[in-house]
Amino acid sequence: MPTLIVICGPTAAGKSDYAVQLAKDRNGEIISADSRQVYKGLDIGSGKITSKEMKGVPHHLLDVASPARIFTVAQYKKLADKAIATILKKGKTPIIVGGTGFYIDAVVFDQQLPEVPPNKALRKKLEKCSLAELQEQLQAMDPERYETIDIHNPVRLIRAIEIVETLGKVPAASRTSKYDIEWIYLDFPDEVLKQRIHDRLMKRMKKGMAKEVQDLHTHGLSWKRLEMLGLEYRFLALYLQQKISKTAPSTTLRADMLAQLETAIWQYAKRQRTWFKKYAK
Repeated sequence: MPTLIVICGPTAAGKSDYAVQLAKDRNGEIISADSRQVYKGLDIGSGKITSKEMKGVPHHLLDVASPARIFTVAQYKKLADKAIATILKKGKTPIIVGGTGFYIDAVVFDQQLPEVPPNKALRKKLEKCSLAELQEQLQAMDPERYETIDIHNPVRLIRAIEIVETLGKVPAASRTSKYDIEWIYLDFPDEVLKQRIHDRLMKRMKKGMAKEVQDLHTHGLSWKRLEMLGLEYRFLALYLQQKISKTAPSTTLRADMLAQLETAIWQYAKRQRTWFKKYAK
């Protein structure tokens, strides 16, 4: 049974840097498991590793899709399975690294994904709902899935509701695998992780994250689609449209946006912990 290393944990836990060093130590190649790093042009906001940071270690599943189109977990699994086979054929160790638990489980446990075709009528109806309304619907229909999903990503909420409408609930992954899995869970105490999230957010803003979002829109990506990409892209798209709600008269729109975004990232980190806690040693 071939060995597959999985490095998981909440956002800002340092998974990418750790994975590069481990790949050098273990003769490995890295497969990204990040639902936004698959998209071309989503670089700063998604925290995509740079060529320099890769230090010569091959990375797979980065920049494989157009951000204008939804990239599904089934598409991810197909490409990831192919990458694993290619890496093993070279006599190297595949290392999956990322924070998108649904992606990781689909590959690691060879999950047979439900054949639920898009329901255009339902999607059209749900796309008119607010984020809060989508959250309420999924929480009522499938509380278990609600606890682990990115609740700030309307695309994922709509897809989960779509599956629940067809199957009754989003099916859990099996726990059998064709690989010998080596789990590595990275995390920090709450206050440390919160500070890391804050510092990283400020660094990304300084690096030009807002300009990245504006450029994506200028080159044809709609504000609606940017909002659907969640977290940094959602909040910055709203900010650039001046649609961020003010929390206090004395604060700037930018400060309000950053405060709300930082809170949303922290909430997402806690949901990632919920997903990965079963693998934490």
